Amino acid sequence: MEKSRRRFLKVAGIAAIGLGAAPAINFAASDSHGSGAAAKVKNETALHAERWGMVIDIKKIDDNLARKISLACHLHHNVPDFTHEVNTQLYPKTRPVNHKQEIKWIWKEEFHYAFPDKEDEFLNEKFHHLPFMVLCNHCKNAPCVQACPTQATFSREDGIVMMDYHRCIGCRFCMAACPYGSRSFNFRDPRPFIDETDPDFPTRSKGVVEKCNFCAERLAKGEQPHCVEASEGAIVVGDLEDPESDVRKLLKEHYTIRRKQSLGTEPSVYYIV
Repeated sequence: MEKSRRRFLKVAGIAAIGLGAAPAINFAASDSHGSGAAAKVKNETALHAERWGMVIDIKKIDDNLARKISLACHLHHNVPDFTHEVNTQLYPKTRPVNHKQEIKWIWKEEFHYAFPDKEDEFLNEKFHHLPFMVLCNHCKNAPCVQACPTQATFSREDGIVMMDYHRCIGCRFCMAACPYGSRSFNFRDPRPFIDETDPDFPTRSKGVVEKCNFCAERLAKGEQPHCVEASEGAIVVGDLEDPESDVRKLLKEHYTIRRKQSLGTEPSVYYIV
């Protein structure tokens, strides 16, 4: 255990020195993208894909549905709600809330924030009022994976970008590298702000970065992601490499856009507009 910890801290220390000499996006490129073992589950009902992707039909989502989608995701992933009243007997030393430090996995965003490179002074007015659901894009060329000095962030063989909370040292290089702001940092212990803990998913601790994982734990059981189930058909996940998959059929039938395509990260989340 001690030997492993020393090696771990050594890697992190080297990373901290190097950050000042190079942009985080190029720093400490990982020579490993994770074992991918999590994708090769033994459960025969598990859902598989060469590369997982998501299509969000923004025309089917209103504010109420957007709230329902976020709630379903956050409840089942033990994402803290900073409006939740803290049990002071159970957590007597909890500091006052700073709402700028909230944790988010999927949330609604305005068009000009979600797609700043597609803003236009003559843009159809309707786009300014639609709730665009944003989350981790599980990029094919994920800069967060390259920036992580401890391989706590890694890409699976099926394209899902995962977080290993036990490896995360809270350096936040991944947050600096992500051009979508899709990661959150636990500046505090999130547990006092969870109303009811879901035992099927781990809670996190102070000093750890987290984000959407495409509900990998549910795909492994043959189940759809929580956001998909809550979306009433507005969100679909599937295999981008399979021409017969539902996501490919949607991409063929509709005009779609992705966030900040010019950066070359190849996001796996598409929006029907």
